[in-house]
Amino acid sequence: MDATDIAIINELKDGRISFKTIAEGLGLAEGTVRTRVKRLRKDGVLDITGLVDPEALPDHSIVMIGIRVKDMDLVKKGKEFSELRGVISVAVVTGRFDLILTVMLKKGFGILEFYTEEASKIDKVQSVETFVVYKGFNMKVTLPPIQT
Repeated sequence: MDATDIAIINELKDGRISFKTIAEGLGLAEGTVRTRVKRLRKDGVLDITGLVDPEALPDHSIVMIGIRVKDMDLVKKGKEFSELRGVISVAVVTGRFDLILTVMLKKGFGILEFYTEEASKIDKVQSVETFVVYKGFNMKVTLPPIQT
């Protein structure tokens, strides 16, 4: 990623902006912007998506979960947790936890359901600690998939 990619990404803070407008503002050809955005998306560097304040979603809440695991294959464990229902993000961290999860809960899928139906699928978990988010600042998330 170079300075031009970063400039394009910065312009995409307004996800509705056209490639033509970005190109004009940065002094680039529209095709250059289109090609770079396509490559960034293909490489998994960039997603263009709508984000929502989770506090605005009725019957939803966010929790952060600190996890300690019994083995040191942290990236593998992080990937496993990232695939569970409700998980928005996973980070491998330093400190008293190995992983920090951000999880969206909703009516009918609360913390008990997350632990018993989802987290229980992961082996070699030493301990967990849950932190309920009462008020978030600058927290925006993608809408969770519709579960039937």
